[in-house]
Amino acid sequence: MATTGADRSMQAISPEGNLPLVRRLEAVGFRAWPAASVVYDGSWQIRLTGGHPSKRLNCVVPLDPSDYRDADLRIEKARKRFEHYGRQLVVRETPLAPAPLIARLEADGWEAFETVSVMTADLSSLELPDMIGHLPTHDMGRFIDALLLVEDEDPALKPVLAEILTAIKPATGLFIAENPGEPAQAVTLCVQDNDLAGILSFAVAQQRRRQGIGTEMLTAALRWAGISGARTAWLQVVVDNAPALHLYRRFGFREAYQYRYWRQADGA
Repeated sequence: MATTGADRSMQAISPEGNLPLVRRLEAVGFRAWPAASVVYDGSWQIRLTGGHPSKRLNCVVPLDPSDYRDADLRIEKARKRFEHYGRQLVVRETPLAPAPLIARLEADGWEAFETVSVMTADLSSLELPDMIGHLPTHDMGRFIDALLLVEDEDPALKPVLAEILTAIKPATGLFIAENPGEPAQAVTLCVQDNDLAGILSFAVAQQRRRQGIGTEMLTAALRWAGISGARTAWLQVVVDNAPALHLYRRFGFREAYQYRYWRQADGA
């Protein structure tokens, strides 16, 4: 039997492990970076956050490979909801997405435009220092200011970032690398959810890259996570971010699965 484009797309993001692992990592990912509005259409999670452009906060995520019922109608309902927020409809394809849905999107002229690797590492196998080189801060406003500066983001995003961070229910570690009187050099957000710890918002200032700051920050966050009770760390990284992938692999991170985003192509 010939392999279709949709079949190839599903093979490309299939997990090396099993679907229960994907479901668990997806669940902790939702809790670690919560959207302002979350509704369900069957097993499809519809995530929207009006004040922030993050794709993870503004997408439809199908979570059951068998849930393809009335897909055209449900896509159209989701499109109207996104239009109400002034956003283009985006579908996030994980190994939990129904293959017929992805095939239909492809046939209707949709395009996949970003692929992300979800990686995990066994914290017990890492050789981390006994001391934490950078202690987490409790000053959320200071952390957000540093995050916006390091990532060169619009300062107008500060209120919605404060809402997102406040909405995170699991324990959080907010890390900033800085010297007195100087701008922030790097930031890391670590969310410790039972035995899993997620590394989010990990960024190093452009002028401080390849100087060891990223290694210091990642070490501190993982050490904090281990002390807090985590046994496995996870993170998400765009597959063409070679420097980040190199750093994460040095820390023992290995790919668990991939996901990618779909949107309707212009003129389709």
